[in-house]
Amino acid sequence: RIWKGGCIIRAIFLDRIKKAYDRNPNLANLLIDPEFSKEIIERQAAWRRIVCLAINSGISTPGMSSSLAYFDSYRRESLPANLVQAQRDYFGAHTYERVDMPGSFHTEWFKIAKQVEK
Repeated sequence: RIWKGGCIIRAIFLDRIKKAYDRNPNLANLLIDPEFSKEIIERQAAWRRIVCLAINSGISTPGMSSSLAYFDSYRRESLPANLVQAQRDYFGAHTYERVDMPGSFHTEWFKIAKQVEK
């Protein structure tokens, strides 16, 4: 049994969530449910347009923006943590790991930047 008393969340939507978990009680995430996945994929272009329009208009939409970022992170095989590793290596020589070979690496980022400026 699910609560439906709130005016915003009262709707058929909660029934759809319940049905997804009835179909698969061990469902780790609604994005994995075939029906939800299909619908989100069909609607993602509009979702992206709305978020872009809001950003370009200076309108804060933290829920929509964050959920889109979460969706993009969830559907990727690997996350862009390499950027954080590169920043840590640049500012503190903390090294980084590569996906194409084992080991820790350090790059002289400042020297490379100076060469590019020439």
